[in-house]
Amino acid sequence: MIPRDFIQTLLGRVDIVDTVERYVPLKKTGSNFVARCPFHSEKTPSFSVNPAKQFYYCFGCGASGTALGFIMEYTGANFVDAVHELAQQVGLDVPVEHTAGQVARTEARLDLGDVLRRAADFYRAQLKVSESAIQYLKRRGLTGAIAARFGLGYAPEGWRSLAAALPDYDSRQLVEAGLVIDNDEGKRYDRFRGRVMFPILDSRGEVIGFGGRVIGTGEPKYLNSPETPLFEKGRELYGLTQARRAIRDQHRVIVVEGYMDVI
Repeated sequence: MIPRDFIQTLLGRVDIVDTVERYVPLKKTGSNFVARCPFHSEKTPSFSVNPAKQFYYCFGCGASGTALGFIMEYTGANFVDAVHELAQQVGLDVPVEHTAGQVARTEARLDLGDVLRRAADFYRAQLKVSESAIQYLKRRGLTGAIAARFGLGYAPEGWRSLAAALPDYDSRQLVEAGLVIDNDEGKRYDRFRGRVMFPILDSRGEVIGFGGRVIGTGEPKYLNSPETPLFEKGRELYGLTQARRAIRDQHRVIVVEGYMDVI
């Protein structure tokens, strides 16, 4: 939980003009700054930023708020993420009040996040040297730039390929992260093998899971990460991180079925 007094300190340190100008070009008019509103379509600027009151207001659509509210509205970030973004802009560390149980859960999530990041790095490196995966993506109309934008990778066909990237391959965290499976005989193997990998990101752009598409004729065609402390399938939308700006600009969302449909 973020202390309430820190929010007031944070808002007292930021300059809303600097914050808004990171995303929207402003023009000084009198004592205020104006722009075409980023929250609705318009030809004449009706979006006003008041540096004296540290407040923004749109006379066209009624959007209003502080620098913190602007980040939430413009980027789609939740409150906590917006606080961290704003604090980073002014060089403040966000204090958090935790119980002992919350500390343990936070540390566990950070550990899982690190494991997933290392796995994503490994899969991306493997894609660069897998001709079959590269050709598959080309046949589907994807370029290298698109693959890089979505962080696509490739999981080799070997049963324990991840061991090359994760020296702690026998760690329980790999099971919790959904990267490996322990069979009834206690033998461990990679969950994803011979598949093009689609990293699933949270609202902050952090890897929380994967979808894997088999290249050949194997089954299942698509294999997803199981639910983990980081990944709840019903709460995530694949591609939202990459589509956020277009959604805001177009004022609409197109929902499709599969990973390749999104890309």
